[in-house]
Amino acid sequence: MFEVYRKEITWGGKSLIFETGKIARQADGAVMITYGGTTVLCTAVGASSAKAGIDFFPLTVNYQEKAFAAGRIPGGFFKREGRPSEKETLVSRLIDRPIRPLFHKNYKNETQIIATVLAHDMENDPDVAAIIGASAALTISGLPFMGPIGACRIGWDGSDYILNPTIEQMKDTSLDLVVAGTKHGVLMVESEASELSEEVMLGAVDYGHQQMEKVIDAIIELAEVAAKEPRPLPEEPTEKSEHIKLIKPFRKKFEKAYREIDKSKRSKLLIDIRNEVLSKFDETTDDTKISSLIKDLEADIVRGNILKTKERIDGRDTKTVRPIIAEVGTLPRAHGSALFTRGETQALVVATLGTGQDEQVIDSLEGEYRSKFMLHYNFPPYSVGEAGRFGSPGRREIGHGKLAWRAVNPLLPSDDDFPYTIRVVSEITESNGSSSMATVCGTSLALMDAGVPIKKPVAGIAMGLIKEKEDFSVLSDILGDEDHLGDMDFKVAGTVDGITSLQMDIKITSITRKIMEIALEQAREGRIHILNEMSKAITSSREVLADTAPKITTLKIKVEKIRDVIGPGGKVIREICETTGAKVDIEDDGIIRIAASDNESSEAALQKINDIVAEAELGVIYTGKVVKTVDFGAFVNFLGTKDGLVHISELQNARTEKTTDICKEGDTVKVKVIGFDDRGKVKLSMKRVDQETGEDIENLNQNE
Repeated sequence: MFEVYRKEITWGGKSLIFETGKIARQADGAVMITYGGTTVLCTAVGASSAKAGIDFFPLTVNYQEKAFAAGRIPGGFFKREGRPSEKETLVSRLIDRPIRPLFHKNYKNETQIIATVLAHDMENDPDVAAIIGASAALTISGLPFMGPIGACRIGWDGSDYILNPTIEQMKDTSLDLVVAGTKHGVLMVESEASELSEEVMLGAVDYGHQQMEKVIDAIIELAEVAAKEPRPLPEEPTEKSEHIKLIKPFRKKFEKAYREIDKSKRSKLLIDIRNEVLSKFDETTDDTKISSLIKDLEADIVRGNILKTKERIDGRDTKTVRPIIAEVGTLPRAHGSALFTRGETQALVVATLGTGQDEQVIDSLEGEYRSKFMLHYNFPPYSVGEAGRFGSPGRREIGHGKLAWRAVNPLLPSDDDFPYTIRVVSEITESNGSSSMATVCGTSLALMDAGVPIKKPVAGIAMGLIKEKEDFSVLSDILGDEDHLGDMDFKVAGTVDGITSLQMDIKITSITRKIMEIALEQAREGRIHILNEMSKAITSSREVLADTAPKITTLKIKVEKIRDVIGPGGKVIREICETTGAKVDIEDDGIIRIAASDNESSEAALQKINDIVAEAELGVIYTGKVVKTVDFGAFVNFLGTKDGLVHISELQNARTEKTTDICKEGDTVKVKVIGFDDRGKVKLSMKRVDQETGEDIENLNQNE
């Protein structure tokens, strides 16, 4: 019944298995990929024909993690997987980016790739397996995919690169880099690093490209026995040459429009010219095809001018960064805020400080964990002068936010040094190229303004590429049009000492090492320039937090005292919070953090906790209050909520007939701790203390 094809190799010291022909047989391509003990089912389906009027490639990639893969039941009321998590969205983008440029340029059929995690061994992250599996499914599907691609994760331990480090190994590496590409070159890089040099980063990309060749060969061998008949390649429309002839006379108008430096004026001119071109065609002509040809003409003008003259749309040369204005303290009530403007790209970034109760709880296949640093990126339509969809963040916004998060995260202080939860929100108020890197710069400024002691300021820059055959130009600080019409989006963030994040996407089949070296060096120069401009606003983190920020006091108590602070059913800790107005977080190791908006609340909560956890010391004199009298003595509250017994024989030196002859309930007395009984109860004495002066009578007698 099943015609199963299987290919197995050893890669990175673990078994990598491809299997097809048994599961999801009605998909155009379906491959079950297993790496170590992690299994992902990857399917690829392409529609039989393209929908009319489509001038783009409708590719959708969905990566999904099933809770059963880790032997878990989903949380929540419905107990089933819901909307995609942040990781699922990010991995979907990770798969999409390297495969999209490898489809035939005329292929416009709706295509969907679904990668489903079926098993997770808690050692090997499914994301790399999902990229490889998607590549294999496409390669055997018969769709016009010019692959295959390979992918791998690279770590760095300070001296050697590590191929596909496990989740546990990743905790000790200073690099998390995922690279994907074909045999001919690299197509995609995504990384987070701890201020590593350009040489180390480039070496990691090279090493990853070498290691993935074995995977590419395995996919080719699988395809040789399991691939379906290839679909015929899409043909060029027969009327295309005629349409080009009608559009060609407008070239000079487009060239003149692209000499307009101001984006808004340039956009208006281009819209008018495009409408004029479309008006030359009758109603039977497909406007989307004409628009596509117009785009090709515009790309040829912009790209050709850069390659010939090295002068760009806005008049800059290839290395110059647009004018920068950096401001901090933009919003008076915010804990930290910044406005970062670079040319026509602007980010309003706000940092808010919170307590442990504000941490984000993340439920993943690897288990539940908490995040103390959140960075949210928003891209409203007005930022590009448009009216459009406004709602929950899309994949692009989540991806850009995570890129900025990776750039800043390695520079944040430890929890011991700065016990705050940090949320940063970046509102893109203007956009004309690389708003994600503006977010990195704005985040650095806002955190310093908030008093977060980041190790160093961090900045980011986006690089572009125009390449025709052997001729190419690498562009620093690209515009939106250069990104749209160019061949590469290469984003680098870091400090003066090294790179913290690198992301690369290629729209052509691959790039060379030489191009990457030039891009990294130009990015380093641009990054240093941007950091210098940012330093005009603020050079280091403020030493004092904003008045509106919570003040956190940290103390450590004995673990066995935690139950006393919490109380039965949380009664005690609730009472502390309600009466003082402070927030109290207690860790399992006995660390307590008290957060309050003013010192009075903080000190009140601290005093209440100290009263609960304080312990009586032998021989120490305390002032207390009589809370109860009995025939055999008096109970005195002398240390917070603690009571001790003054036996009737310890009330005075003379014989005492009745306790009430010496003290009554409510009296303030001075007592000395003279011992503890078998149950830990405190024994007190009044007769050994001068009730007027508080002096220790025993010590006075000994000294005499």
